[in-house]
Amino acid sequence: MSILSLSLAFLLFFHACLALWPFVQQTENECQIQSINALEPNVQVTAEAGVTEFFNSGDQQFQCAGVEVIRHRIKPQGLLLPTYLNSPLVVYIIQGRGFQGVMLPGCPETFQSSQQVEEHGSFQDRHQKIRNFQEGDVIVIPAGAPHWMYNDGQEDIVAVVLLDSTSATNQLDQFHRRFFLAGNPKDGEVIMGQQGGQESPEEGSANILRAFDLKMLTEAFNEDEETASKLQSPDDTRGHIVIVENGLQVIRPPIQIQQDNGLEETLCSPKLTFHINDVSRPDYFNPEAGWTTQLNGFKLPILQTLQLSAERGVLHNNAMVSPYWITNAHDVIYITHGYMRMQIVSNEGEAVYDNVIQEGQVVVVPQNFVVVKYAGKQGCGWISFRTNDNAMINTLSGSSSAVKALPVGVIMNAYRMSPEDAWSLKNNRKESLMFKPSFNY
Repeated sequence: MSILSLSLAFLLFFHACLALWPFVQQTENECQIQSINALEPNVQVTAEAGVTEFFNSGDQQFQCAGVEVIRHRIKPQGLLLPTYLNSPLVVYIIQGRGFQGVMLPGCPETFQSSQQVEEHGSFQDRHQKIRNFQEGDVIVIPAGAPHWMYNDGQEDIVAVVLLDSTSATNQLDQFHRRFFLAGNPKDGEVIMGQQGGQESPEEGSANILRAFDLKMLTEAFNEDEETASKLQSPDDTRGHIVIVENGLQVIRPPIQIQQDNGLEETLCSPKLTFHINDVSRPDYFNPEAGWTTQLNGFKLPILQTLQLSAERGVLHNNAMVSPYWITNAHDVIYITHGYMRMQIVSNEGEAVYDNVIQEGQVVVVPQNFVVVKYAGKQGCGWISFRTNDNAMINTLSGSSSAVKALPVGVIMNAYRMSPEDAWSLKNNRKESLMFKPSFNY
């Protein structure tokens, strides 16, 4: 009897493995990368007050990392309509300022204000917390949380967004889906770029209220049909980013860099914004080469839940970053200004990328692939999104590198060097991460 049970268990396990094999094989092949290209947006969707640009989500490097990248451009007085996604977002504000709201389920409306209406006098408005943001901020938005963004500045907001489409919170498919709560986003003009590629997953996104029966909406909101019909936006041709005439009037905190107060991390008021572009508080600083600041789950606890992190880096002209690899995460690098030469090497000892990457382009460095960065004459800045909340870096050269940690005897025999050369190789670099080279690129 026990032999029969064991045989049946083995048979079930064997068939389960056969069923899973295509998916396992597909997952493995997604990171069998022979060549990587620096990508620019290949699709854009325009609206009344801005545009959203999409990088080719079908590219192998994005498939390997399980992420997608988009970029918003929002004009002054532009409002990105309320929306939610099936994947978490990490947003970096490249340019501009504004404020935004993230509606967390089950949480109270803690902001209250009085407003004047000509026909009905004054009334009190209550809503959930509103957060200011500015250039250099990272904003984190959980999956399924409705959110909106408004530009109250004098210049366009430019925001690059990482979408973790293979997060455990996304149980639909391998791409993100956007659910709009207002407007008629399908009316936005779609423009295909020169790089081509597949269509954006958002091209089919629409106002979810449009499909409901009007009587259902009147009952759900306890409103008349005229008001309920406006929720469906049947004649709205403004797209997903709209102009707010006379500006958006809401209650919000004063514009400033918000400081930690030790009381903010509660279920309904988590910290979702972090200013990562503060050169006065870097994690690493070399006055002759550049600086970096890490944003991980220790600094922003919500990242522990999302299993994501970020790095802001700046290289001065002709400076370089030591060759390094990330032991536990993929590295999605977006160039915010300038340009640099980058080399990425795989486990096969082949350069899968060896080229210049410029402002506005993005590239993915797969986990454990080794990358070296060398800034151009104008210097270079970047924002990196990483698929672990505490991404661990290992460098090849420098004062805290893997080679520095090797015994001289191992270096001598590994590279067939004399003791003097081995000692020199191990100790010549006194800096740990960023170097000022002796030649110009």
